[in-house]
Amino acid sequence: MQVISEWGLSGVKALIDSADAFVVVDVLSFSTCVDVACSNGAQVFPFPIHDREAAQQEALHRNAVLAGSRSDMTARFSLSAPTLQSIQEGTRLVLPSPNGSHISFAAKGKPVLAGCLRNAAAVAIEAMNIVGAGTLAVIPAGERWQDGKLRPAVEDLIGAGAVISALTGSLSPEAMVARDVFHASQADLVDRLMRSTSGTELCERGFPQDVEIAAAYNVSTCAPILRRDFYTAAG
Repeated sequence: MQVISEWGLSGVKALIDSADAFVVVDVLSFSTCVDVACSNGAQVFPFPIHDREAAQQEALHRNAVLAGSRSDMTARFSLSAPTLQSIQEGTRLVLPSPNGSHISFAAKGKPVLAGCLRNAAAVAIEAMNIVGAGTLAVIPAGERWQDGKLRPAVEDLIGAGAVISALTGSLSPEAMVARDVFHASQADLVDRLMRSTSGTELCERGFPQDVEIAAAYNVSTCAPILRRDFYTAAG
């Protein structure tokens, strides 16, 4: 198997013809939330648009529950992983997330898995089963600066490296670097994520538990895969 890696939405578009499958890694917090929800048997419909009314219409169309914003303390579910730990099996959840969701949909048409630190080994195993001797693209999502340009996010590079470290095959230089960054960070994942730009922002907003949940390495055996328009546990 050949393992390649590029950043974000542009990376998916650049690799869409050469990759046989994709792993989307958005550690804080889309991929982590998808893992937590799918581990409990939920189906997660990613929604890529910053439009609350459109998201409400999507939830009605899908006969699904709409996740609230992280800052909405009245929301039962949100893009905050702790709110999803008690989600019930069979729940259909529309999860607005313009970053991870947008990247997921850009790769649709090829098998797409949601990877994070929590499920790195499980996603790697599923990816190898899907790809065989083909090409797997591992995509660290990154974040966005205020001008809309990509901000490479260290937590996503670490998460991508965690998945890559569990794969067997030939690695591109970019994949090697991600793997090496994970190995250098593995002994202190909570601290690395807490002190990252994204982790600092979440802690300052009162969501340190989101970071702690995201930093838990290989605690999940779930490999969320995009089936038609929703993520569900593979197998």
